Amino acid sequence: MGGRPMTANKLVCKLLSFKGLRVCDWWFEGRNRFVLSVKPHRNGCRCPECGRRGKIVRALPRPRLWRDIPVCGWTVWLQHCPREILCPTHGRVVEEAPWADRFSRVTYRFEYATLKYCKIMTQKAAAQLLRIPKSTLSDLLHRAVTRLRNGHRIRGLRTIGIDEISYAKGHKYATLVYDLERACVVWIGPGKRRETIDRFFSEAVSEYQRERIQWACCDMSEAYMGAIKHHCPNATLVLDRFHVVKALNSAVDEVRKQQWREANADQRKALKGLRWMLYRHSSTRSRQNTETLKALEKANNRIYRAWRLKDEFEQFWEYQAPWAAERFLKSWTTSALRSRLEPLRTFVNTLRKHFFGVLAFIESRLTNAIAEGLNRIVQIVKNRASGFRTLDAFSDMIFLTVGDLDIPAQIPARFRTL
Repeated sequence: MGGRPMTANKLVCKLLSFKGLRVCDWWFEGRNRFVLSVKPHRNGCRCPECGRRGKIVRALPRPRLWRDIPVCGWTVWLQHCPREILCPTHGRVVEEAPWADRFSRVTYRFEYATLKYCKIMTQKAAAQLLRIPKSTLSDLLHRAVTRLRNGHRIRGLRTIGIDEISYAKGHKYATLVYDLERACVVWIGPGKRRETIDRFFSEAVSEYQRERIQWACCDMSEAYMGAIKHHCPNATLVLDRFHVVKALNSAVDEVRKQQWREANADQRKALKGLRWMLYRHSSTRSRQNTETLKALEKANNRIYRAWRLKDEFEQFWEYQAPWAAERFLKSWTTSALRSRLEPLRTFVNTLRKHFFGVLAFIESRLTNAIAEGLNRIVQIVKNRASGFRTLDAFSDMIFLTVGDLDIPAQIPARFRTL
């Protein structure tokens, strides 16, 4: 046959796909524990600080254990006695195991499996696959995400979106900052006040990066708009189209509610079921619904006028030239003020207050749609876990699923095996 016969230790190393180490011995402990005595594959010891080779002084008396991915129902442990070496630069130090992080008690492979499993399934299911308690997996996930993101810097930020999301009951909110060009979350902070977003601009990005931000999209929150104007002198603020339409729909619905409260029993029959008809965009409304709304001209003229103004406002988003859009917006606001509908007058005052932010959409065509799509993914993660008790745990899962850094890819390439 030719060739040298493979020893049992080499066979075990091949079967378990170990790289960067040699199996010296192995044995079974108890019913489901498989222990392997290993050592680094290459000769010589390296300093964990500078990576230089050093002279071996002694082997530590007690071996260390690292948890590895389970195999065939067996929990796998790597055992090794680290050696103390004399580094020319740093003196006496303990060698670093190449298969695990310096202070970790699990291998890189185990961390990689944890990150990949948590990305596609619940933490409870991942813990069962890895044969560890769920609380242990949560702690391991937090340490891994924190370590791998440590030193990561936000780069190439030119178009940002800012939005808030609820992560727990009791009005607990977090502010998320998005890179709308790369469709990812770059920063998460507790709360939704001005000081939260101020902390992002002062701690997460440099002054040079703030000056390079060209577009910023958010809702009509005074805290967000004020922070953007203060920290980003060259950025054009664009109010999110979704929130402008939502505010207009709320104004129209308020007119409907007022008329419902004033109507008698017979009049209410004509108003029943109007709420969702009024919310619908003209392009998605059925012919029957349109005829029902047109009939309001005689049944309830105030709701009819509010509906007509709402439908007319839809034309604004179709304009391509800023000057034409500005002319339309001024004409529409005048018509809305003459309608003598108080909720629409309130909306017009809001529109005039943020006139240039709304108008900036025509030039940029920028919306928070990407942010809302990412929020939907975040909401799925939240529902899959049945909520999170702390923002740290929630942030770990957000960065893992829609963050700006591919966290599993930060594990050394030779240990990315399952």
